[in-house]
Amino acid sequence: MKIKNILISQPKPADITKSPYGELSHKFNLKIDFEKFISIEGISAKEFRMNKNSLNGHTAVILTSRHAVDHFFRIAKELRREISDSLKYFCISESTAYYLQKYVQYRKRKIFFGKQNFNDLLELIKKHNEEHFLVPSSDVPNQKMFALLDKEKINYQRGIIYRTVPSDLSKLDVKKYDMLVFFSPAGIHSLMTNFPDYVQGDQLVAAFGPATKKAVKEAGMKLNVAAPTQTAPSMAMAIDEFITKVEKEKRKRKRK
Repeated sequence: MKIKNILISQPKPADITKSPYGELSHKFNLKIDFEKFISIEGISAKEFRMNKNSLNGHTAVILTSRHAVDHFFRIAKELRREISDSLKYFCISESTAYYLQKYVQYRKRKIFFGKQNFNDLLELIKKHNEEHFLVPSSDVPNQKMFALLDKEKINYQRGIIYRTVPSDLSKLDVKKYDMLVFFSPAGIHSLMTNFPDYVQGDQLVAAFGPATKKAVKEAGMKLNVAAPTQTAPSMAMAIDEFITKVEKEKRKRKRK
């Protein structure tokens, strides 16, 4: 098994040399390419209203990404809805919280954030369970997140404000890669939409998260690398473990 070329179905990091994939590339002499498999498309104010969504009556908002931040303020502007200064913001991470500065005076707002993990954020949300939360989201729901909110009996409303659509990958030679790496079911959907005759063959497939792993299997593909695991919480670490194991097996065969 030869692993020399890997395609990551995400945008390229600003500085790959400082990313885990840069370290991976150097360690195993890999060529790692990045390609955005999905694009984000805002839902219009008209469609937002048709789906019986509303920005009224909420005292807090849960923001799980920069996309959610951008489209929350966009839809409010399109609806000509003034956002109250008293609105509380619960953000998935500190970086998402700081991103709010693009739209609000950060120091004059009540902003809470977790540590990139929704379970951490949920602990903060539970401490403010008297709030009426709005959860701006995409058309592809985070089932685990909403299940946790339901379990804790959090008073919330989901508002679909953007959708994920397949990017145009017509110029991509997807079969030249030894491994394809996915991070969402939408990425798998994009692969099949762009390449309806795609056959995995000897190509390796890596997937992050249970929903993505499920989508790989539903597409009739074999899953070779899964993350997160106890020993590999990130995709880069899972790939590192997999290639290390492959290299060890090669050396054993040579000694025989």
